Amino acid sequence: MTSRTVLLAGATGLVGREILAALLRDPGVRAVHVLARRALPQTDPRVTVHQVDFATLPALPAADEVYLALGTTIKVAGSQPAFRAVDFDANLTVARAAQAAGARRAGLVSAMGADARSSIFYSRVKGELEDTLAQLGFDALVIARPSMLAGNRTALGQPERGGEKLALRISTALRPLIPANYRSVQAEDVAGALVREVPRASGRQVMLSGELQGAARR
Repeated sequence: MTSRTVLLAGATGLVGREILAALLRDPGVRAVHVLARRALPQTDPRVTVHQVDFATLPALPAADEVYLALGTTIKVAGSQPAFRAVDFDANLTVARAAQAAGARRAGLVSAMGADARSSIFYSRVKGELEDTLAQLGFDALVIARPSMLAGNRTALGQPERGGEKLALRISTALRPLIPANYRSVQAEDVAGALVREVPRASGRQVMLSGELQGAARR
C-alpha cells in the first residue's frame, strides 16, 4: 500500500516510539496522526499530534491504518480497574474511532501469554482485548505478542524496572538455551514487524516473539 495515512496511539511508550520511527522510515506513509494525552515535540511535517482524552475521543482524521500501543502496568496504574482502563478500554476506544474514520487495518502490541481465559489478570485483559478487536471486522488485525521487552526506558523518562533489568541480563546470558518465543525482544523489532505486516496482512495474524526477532533489520 502506498500513500497511507496512519493513526498511532501510544507513541510515548517503549514500542510506540519505535512504531512512529518505523512509520517515518516507510516511504509509503503520507501522514501520521499521533493520539496522546500531552503535547509531543515533532519536527517531521508528516506528523500531527492530537491531544486527546482517551475516555472521550473526538472524531478522528480519515486514515487507512491504526496502531494500538497504549499500555501500562498494574503497579503504575495503581489498581486492576485503572490498568484495564488503559490496556483494554483506551485501546478499544481508539480502534472503534479509527474504524469510524475509515481505517481497515490495525496493529496491536499485546503480550506473550495473552488469553481471555487466563487466571492471570494481566494476561486475561490482553486476551480479551485481542478477541474484542477481532470481532470489529478489520480487514487485517496483526497482533504482536512479545515476551520481555528490551529497550531504552530512561530515554522516555520511565524508571528502570529492577526486576526486569536483572531478568534481561539473565536472558541475554542464557539466550542460546532459551526457546525463541521466550527470549527477550527489542522494542524496535516489535515495531518493525507490525509496520511491515499490517499493510499486507489479511485477517487475524498473531506474531510471537520468535517471529519478531530481528524484524527491524529485515
